[in-house]
Amino acid sequence: MNGTIRFKLFLMMVLEFFIWGCWLPLIYGYLPSLGFNATQRSLILSAFPVAAIVGMFFSTQYADRNFAAERFLGFSHLVGGIAILLLAFTTSFWPFFWLMLLHCLLYVPTISIANSVAFANMKDAQKEFGLIRVGGTIGWILAAWPFTFILVDWNAVHKANPSGAIEWLRTVLGSGLTGQPLMDATKWTFLVAGVASIVLAAFSLTLPHTPPKKVAANEEKLAWLEAAKLLRHPFVLVLWLVTLIDAFVLYCYFNWTGMFLVADAKGGGVGIAGNWVMPVMSIGQLAEMLTMFILGATLKRLGWRTTMVIGILGHTARFAVYSFAPTPALVTIIQLIHGVCYAFFFATVYIFVDDYLPKSIRSSAQGLFNAVFLGVGALLANWICPWLLQNVFTHGKAVDFHGLFLVPLAAATVAALALGLFFHPPPKPQTQS
Repeated sequence: MNGTIRFKLFLMMVLEFFIWGCWLPLIYGYLPSLGFNATQRSLILSAFPVAAIVGMFFSTQYADRNFAAERFLGFSHLVGGIAILLLAFTTSFWPFFWLMLLHCLLYVPTISIANSVAFANMKDAQKEFGLIRVGGTIGWILAAWPFTFILVDWNAVHKANPSGAIEWLRTVLGSGLTGQPLMDATKWTFLVAGVASIVLAAFSLTLPHTPPKKVAANEEKLAWLEAAKLLRHPFVLVLWLVTLIDAFVLYCYFNWTGMFLVADAKGGGVGIAGNWVMPVMSIGQLAEMLTMFILGATLKRLGWRTTMVIGILGHTARFAVYSFAPTPALVTIIQLIHGVCYAFFFATVYIFVDDYLPKSIRSSAQGLFNAVFLGVGALLANWICPWLLQNVFTHGKAVDFHGLFLVPLAAATVAALALGLFFHPPPKPQTQS
């Protein structure tokens, strides 16, 4: 792969995950501020996982067999970008829900399609994918840190009247918005995401041409059905089920961490300023960047199973700190483990799928795992997590975060044991159909 193509694929990943990273961390607290009840919030949050499931049957099928992948990316990001841009100006439930659903239906399939564009232009996926996919990590980080200066109480800064650049910076970073002002300013996350999506729509047309794959005479015409048939193989089924559990655990993190970081000690949380929530949560992406660089060497040394088990156990370590040692310093430091969780499990799953599954249905095979990673697992978490938080682990005004985080801790531990005991892929085939 030449340097120009590698850079384009890298930048594609930067923009792809910048969009998602803009709005996801803060939406869980933003929706209640609009007056949406628990059911309405769960419906909105379900748009993303539902889109992942629907995308497996429709959008990914079309990208596999009917459209050049780069053109599919361009169309999806243009229309989806306009939809999420409009969310910044929407406060009524039904318009908000339909716009979010439209954005997600178009955006979610582009994650697997972006992977397919990257894989189609690689010679050695184990060596090259990590270096390109790290662009997504950088994109997520870039989406988080500017909001340290956007979600600021500027009235407090002006009143303090700091002298000198250093004092001004210290005052700004220490004057994060809280309460309703923080929620009102969160609309900027949708504006920035929308602009980035439209930029990626234009950039997609400069990506390497990735033509649709024609259906051979002996192949299933429905690519998603052919991909689903892969679950007949025990090692694929085990990996798929473990991915389901790990996805549930990941979205427990997204559902609860923002509230956990903002809540003060009286509310059972950590007490971090509002403008620092996204940067703190993005620390894991810094570690993810480093982990991606060593992923190829790790896979060659440890193999598929051990690498993925380590990734899952990272969740166990993180939630153990959340539950048993919730100090600001330790909670901030443990965010570094997120990079290990993602790179050593989810990125490894993508590489494994590319290595083992038929080329003719590669996008749909990626979609099979995206349907559980971004779909079913997230759907379960987005309905179960609000119920657990509100009905089981909230007592008065305080949340029992200790008990709450034991749920994903136990789930991650079970998933790691299941993968270690029952995942036995056959030797890599010499040829692929």
